[in-house]
Amino acid sequence: MKRFLAVFTGSPEAMAAWEKLPESERQQRQSAGMAAWKQWVNDNSPSILEMGGPLSRTKLVSKSGISDIRNHLAAFTVVQAESQEAAAELFLNHPHFTIFPGEGVEVMEVLPIPAG
Repeated sequence: MKRFLAVFTGSPEAMAAWEKLPESERQQRQSAGMAAWKQWVNDNSPSILEMGGPLSRTKLVSKSGISDIRNHLAAFTVVQAESQEAAAELFLNHPHFTIFPGEGVEVMEVLPIPAG
């Protein structure tokens, strides 16, 4: 089995639209979304290596030092699967983007560190 990093993405614009929903609708969607997410975890638990979680604000560290930046990364999970296609299929119709304001899930293999 191979390991895959799944990065949940969402834009500030999508989050702003979520925040503009009436409070009652947002609460209802949040409850439904969390129930669906828990069901997704239950259904896929054999493939989940690390549940991960939401991501906070970002600091970029570079030759220039440390700075605050914005990106579209919202959360992460680590899964195992036979192939990248199989790993990606785990996230089809995920509540991150079917109920919550997320925009997608990027799935990439975690490759071994090359011998040096």
